[in-house]
Amino acid sequence: MSREKPKAVALVSGGMDSCVTAAIARETHDLAVVHASYGQRTERRERQAFEGIADFYDVRERLVVQLNHFAQIGGSALTDAHIAVPEGQAGAPVGGSEIPSTYVPFRNAHFLSVAVSWAEVIGATAIFIGAVAEDSSGYPDCRPEYYRVFQQLVREGTRPETQIEIVTPVIDMRKWEIVKRGTELGAPLDRTWSCYQFEDAACGVCDSCRLRLNAFAEAGMSDPIAYQARVER
Repeated sequence: MSREKPKAVALVSGGMDSCVTAAIARETHDLAVVHASYGQRTERRERQAFEGIADFYDVRERLVVQLNHFAQIGGSALTDAHIAVPEGQAGAPVGGSEIPSTYVPFRNAHFLSVAVSWAEVIGATAIFIGAVAEDSSGYPDCRPEYYRVFQQLVREGTRPETQIEIVTPVIDMRKWEIVKRGTELGAPLDRTWSCYQFEDAACGVCDSCRLRLNAFAEAGMSDPIAYQARVER
């Protein structure tokens, strides 16, 4: 008789990194998935991607939360229509030491707090999140140190008998390695969405699209999602 897998909560935004993270988690755990809508520009499309990924893996336990206070707080191009999403040229270098306008202040702490609360209720022993250190120069809540500190917070702030591990399986990977790993695992990358701006066809020029396009190119693969015709590859 096969041993029952432990339960894990996977944070699934609908993007490529979280999709591959869910695929990795599924190898060792019984999945429950959580998604947060927070007033982002592509909220509807990201929710669709989340449901598509959850359907692909036949996940029954799903939690969708509304964190609309981010739109009220503002300060990010993802949640404030008055702040433009920065654009570049497809294939151009992305990143740098400056924190971009697409950073949502301390967002991942809110996501993790929801996941920890739910995990404690449903008896999950792990929380998987698709943070990538390659993004950390721009997004401070993607740094490995951040998750080590949050792990201690979980230990101090839950029941004595609660054992929840924060797992970041792709944090040390380059984006092209995430594409490769996802492909090896048969992850539904065609159901994911990364664009910061649009919900019908990806813009191809925001930082997220450019990172994604570069990743597929470096992996020697074609991105399966639709991009606007003006994108130069």
